[in-house]
Amino acid sequence: MRFVEGVADVESVDAFVAAVAEVAEETGATVQVFDARYVAGEEHLRCAVELADRAIDRGENVARDRAVEILLYAAGRRQIDDALTMGVSEGEVPAVALVDGGDEARAAADLREMLVDERTLGRFDGERMREFFDVTDAELAVVDGDIESLVCERVALLNVEK
Repeated sequence: MRFVEGVADVESVDAFVAAVAEVAEETGATVQVFDARYVAGEEHLRCAVELADRAIDRGENVARDRAVEILLYAAGRRQIDDALTMGVSEGEVPAVALVDGGDEARAAADLREMLVDERTLGRFDGERMREFFDVTDAELAVVDGDIESLVCERVALLNVEK
């Protein structure tokens, strides 16, 4: 598994998604690009991949596409439309691309060409994260401000809620 970080200058979400899909198809890799402001850190995405793969192996997946199933788990949502909030939008967007399987090195290199190199993983927007994942002050106090732990809990809870 690899992560590619940077800023995406997205003129058209459809065109950007099509370009990402082309990278995935040409390399045989699973590729999902997230708005980094919603990603708590590397562990957040690793947990989402693990749980998505478990759901697929058990035949309990919601989405037919592995990348979309990973997105659902990363967002802690069962509805694809709700989970898409974590995807990129038009404009300059801090992004992190998850690449897993296939020719990861080539896929990562191709994705780097689509992004302006900048560290984005773990540089989330705290208020945005708290609102999206419904994190309360009391919960945050219990984990000494470690929002990634709470987000990973939300990701894991998606499996329980099925």
